[in-house]
Parts: sequence; structure tokens; C-alpha cells
Amino acid sequence: MTVRRVPRWMSPHSAEVRTLPAGRWWDAVRAPAAPGARALDLLGDRSGAVIRDGYGGILYWLVPPGEAIDWHLPEVQVLGHGSHVAVPPLRRTKGPGLYWQVPLAYDRECTDPARLHAALSVALSVRTAL
Repeated sequence: MTVRRVPRWMSPHSAEVRTLPAGRWWDAVRAPAAPGARALDLLGDRSGAVIRDGYGGILYWLVPPGEAIDWHLPEVQVLGHGSHVAVPPLRRTKGPGLYWQVPLAYDRECTDPARLHAALSVALSVRTAL
């Protein structure tokens, strides 16, 4: 049996969705599913972990705390200090509901904010051009 190392904030044995504070270990970048999926395609292997809310049609990327707080992208919200994020259990990698679209691992936690901003900018510009 292979045991993946996970960040210390994640409970490796929990089977329940947990609500965790943003701004402590990471901030979360929230984007609608359609442009979020395009951004994820653009990022490819350079994306960190991504949470998908299968019911709400939302993707959440984790980024280092404070590094995206001043972003001004339409339809994108940065959740930092004072916000909370629902986090699925490690093994939940399929819907319905909340799951890891890109699974969390010790070496795949946060996405580079500059790359994510660029990918979301392109994805959103395609959406507005349609």
C-alpha cells in the first residue's frame, strides 16, 4: 500500500468534508466551472490542487496566503483571511458534490499565483469574447 504524504493541515484519514480557514496555510481562488476548466487546461501539470464543487459549478485553487488578494478578475473571488473553505476528504476524487479535481499531495498543494492569474485571464477573455 502506497501512503502519500499530505500537508499537515489535511487530515489523511477523515471521510468528511471539513471547513478550514483561508489565509493561514493558503488562500483559495474561486472561479466558475467553465472558465475554470479552461484555465486548468492551460495550466496542465503546473496546477496545484483543485477543489471542485460539483453542485455549485465552482473550482477552487489553493495559492500561497496573501499572494492573490489584490486580483481584479471578473467572476473570480480570492478567499483569504476571514474566509472559510469546504475541503473534501483526500480520497474523494469524483463527484457528485465536493471533490478534488486535481488531487492534493505534499508536492502538489499551491498553484503559482502568476501562472494562475494568467490562465484565468485568458480563460475569462475567451468567455467574454463569445
